[in-house]
Amino acid sequence: MLNALLVEDDVDLATAVIDYFEMEDISCDHAVNGVIGLNLIEKNRYQVIVLDLNLPLMNGLNVCKKMREQGIDTPVLMLTAMDTLNDKLTGFDHGADDYLVKPFAVEELVARVLALSKRKSGQVTKLQVAGIELDLAGAQAFHHGTALKISPTEFKILEVLLRNSPNPVSRERIFQEVWGDDQPESNSLKVHIFNLRKQLAKAGDKNILRTVPNVGFAIGEPISL
Repeated sequence: MLNALLVEDDVDLATAVIDYFEMEDISCDHAVNGVIGLNLIEKNRYQVIVLDLNLPLMNGLNVCKKMREQGIDTPVLMLTAMDTLNDKLTGFDHGADDYLVKPFAVEELVARVLALSKRKSGQVTKLQVAGIELDLAGAQAFHHGTALKISPTEFKILEVLLRNSPNPVSRERIFQEVWGDDQPESNSLKVHIFNLRKQLAKAGDKNILRTVPNVGFAIGEPISL
């Protein structure tokens, strides 16, 4: 079941959306203001966040901005009554992934939520997993505050692994996302992984980057089955 959060102060609208979500097999938490919404976002892992722009206590733009600053890469669908280009650009600038103007058809909302649930947001500026922090804007990597001496390619590999943590990423996918069609020699990934492990070990963690047999690599604690 898809797990979503709706941050909307219009209780009647929220009730109607949540009821429709249930029929579409979407589990949905609800917050009536931005502060409660941000607290839920920080404590729980959602696949999609539906966020109203005009909220009490903290507006949707600030909620979205703060969650992106924390490295939370859950896709955000912004709801608003405003339909100008500048309004949309402002929303995207604060970390929104999609925009839906009120009034809207609930069927369209569901379609967009389902589409967003299949990916993570590209709007996040920082990634944090198990003491590893990536500053995507500055292209810098840290582990428990210690700078990692890694190459641009190793930074990209680390980004792919952190975005998918704790799930493993196949070698084929890493090759495609890091090198694209310009594939390197077959042992290049092995060399980069070795150096990443070496740098993480220097920063105090030898086991955070794991090899998953017959799959690829993963960062973070293993998923309990």
